[in-house]
Amino acid sequence: MRPDWGPSRWPGRLAAGVVGVLALGPLVPLLLAGVGRGLGAADAAALRFTLWQAALSAGASCLLAIPLARALARRRFPGRGLLLTLLGAPFLLPAIVAVLALLALFGRGGLVNAGLAALGLGPFSIYGLHGVVLAHVFLNLPLAARLLLAGWAAIPAERFRLAATLGAPVGPLLEWPMLRRTLPGAFAAIFALCLTSFAVALILGGGPRATTVELAIYQAIRFEADFGGAAALALLQYAVGGAAALAAWRLGRGVSLGGGLGRPVERWDAEGLGARLVDALVIGGAVLFLLAPLGLAAWRGVWALGAMPEAVWGAAGRTLLVALGATGLAVTLAVALGLRGGALAQGAGALPLAASPLVLGTGLLLLVRPHVALADAALPVAALVDGLLATPFALRALAPALAEAEARHGRLAASLGLGGWRRLLLVTLPLARPALGFAAGLSAALSAGSLGAIALFAGEGQATLPLLMARLMGSYRMEAAAGVGLVTVALALGLFALFDLWGRRARA
Repeated sequence: MRPDWGPSRWPGRLAAGVVGVLALGPLVPLLLAGVGRGLGAADAAALRFTLWQAALSAGASCLLAIPLARALARRRFPGRGLLLTLLGAPFLLPAIVAVLALLALFGRGGLVNAGLAALGLGPFSIYGLHGVVLAHVFLNLPLAARLLLAGWAAIPAERFRLAATLGAPVGPLLEWPMLRRTLPGAFAAIFALCLTSFAVALILGGGPRATTVELAIYQAIRFEADFGGAAALALLQYAVGGAAALAAWRLGRGVSLGGGLGRPVERWDAEGLGARLVDALVIGGAVLFLLAPLGLAAWRGVWALGAMPEAVWGAAGRTLLVALGATGLAVTLAVALGLRGGALAQGAGALPLAASPLVLGTGLLLLVRPHVALADAALPVAALVDGLLATPFALRALAPALAEAEARHGRLAASLGLGGWRRLLLVTLPLARPALGFAAGLSAALSAGSLGAIALFAGEGQATLPLLMARLMGSYRMEAAAGVGLVTVALALGLFALFDLWGRRARA
C-alpha cells in the first residue's frame, strides 16, 4: 500500500523535482561548455583505461567472491554474524583510507616490500593498473560476497534435500543456475562503482597509462584551467556512468528461485574433511586480505596521531558540517520520495546513480564560477552533492519502513482524522525511526569519507579530512596521513553509530 499524506501529494512531487534538477541540471552548463569539442588521444586513452580497470576490478571481485560466498553459505560457526557485519564495513570505509591501508601493506615502505627485500627480491610497486584493481577488489569483494550470499540464501532448503535424496551434485543442479542469475547483476553494480572511484585513481593511478576519465576531469580543472575540456569529459563520464547504472538496476532485480517452507538449510555435500578445510582456508584468506591492511593502518594511525598537522581539527569541523548538511538533505528527500511512492519516486531516486561527485561538481563549478568565488561555495556544494548522491541509499533503507508504517496504522490514522504533517510526525516517522536512524547514519558516513566535489572547489585552508589526507599523501607525508585517516574513520563510523543508535532506541 502506498503511503498517503492526506489531501496533497506535493512533498513527494517537489522532492522528485528537486532530485531531477540537481541530478540533471548540471548537464546544462556541461553541454554549453563541452559541445563541439571532440576527444583527443589522451581523452580516448582515459576512457579505455576507465572501462578496462572497471571490468577487471568487477570481474576479479566477483570471481573471488564466489568461493567466499559459497563457504559462508555452507558453514555455521561462532562469530559468523560478526564476520557478515564486517563484510559490510568497507562500504562505509572512506576510499582514501582504504588506499592508505593498502599502501601500509603494499607500498614502498610496507610489509610486503620489506619481506621481498629480506629475500633479496626486487620491490613491488602498487601504482598503476594493478594497484587500482587491487584497491577496487579490496573495497568491493565484500559487497560482491554479500550479493552472491543472498543468492545462496534464496535457494529453498527443500532443493538441497531433494538433491541429497537423488544423489545429484549440488553445483550443476542448484548453484550454477543461481550464479547465472545473480552474477551479472553483481558484476554490473561493482562495474558502475569502479567507474566513479576518484580517490583510488588519484592516489594509485596517474600518468598517461593509468588515468581515468574522472582523474582527467580533475587535472583539466585544477592544473590546466581547461573548463571546456573538463565539461566534455564530464559529459562522457555521465553517459558511461548512466549506462552502467541502468544495467546494474535492470540486472540486479530480484530473481525468484521458487518457494520453500522456511526450513534451515542442511548441506550434506559439505560434510567431508576436505570441504571443511577448503572452506576454512577461503574464509581465513578473505579475512586476512580484508583485515590485515586495516589493522596495520590503524596501528600506524595510532602512533602517528602526534604527527598530524594542526589543520586536522579545522578539517574535521568542516567535514562534520558537510556531513550533517548532506544527511539533512538526503533524509528529507528520501522521506518525501518514500511517502510519495510509485514509479515517479523510484525513477527520481535512481537518477543520482548515473552521476558522480566529480561530474556533478564540474557542472556546478561552471554554474557558480562567474558569480561566486569557488572557495566560498566549497562547503555548500560539497554538502549538496554528497546529499544528492546519498539519497538513493537512504530511500532504499526508508521506503520499506514507511510502507510498513502505512500498512499497519494508515487506516486507523485516517479514521482519527490524522493527515498531512500531524500524521507524519505522530505516526509515520516514529514507526520508521529505526530505518530513519540507519539512513541518516549511512548518509553521514558516506559524506564524511567523500572525496569528490570538494577537491574541485576547496582552496588552501578549506580541506575536509579526505582532501587533507590526499594532499598529505601527495606530498609523501604518510605518517601524518595515517593519523588523519584514523580521525576520518572515527568520525565517519562515529556518525553512523550515533544516528543508528538513536534510531534503535525505544521511545521514552
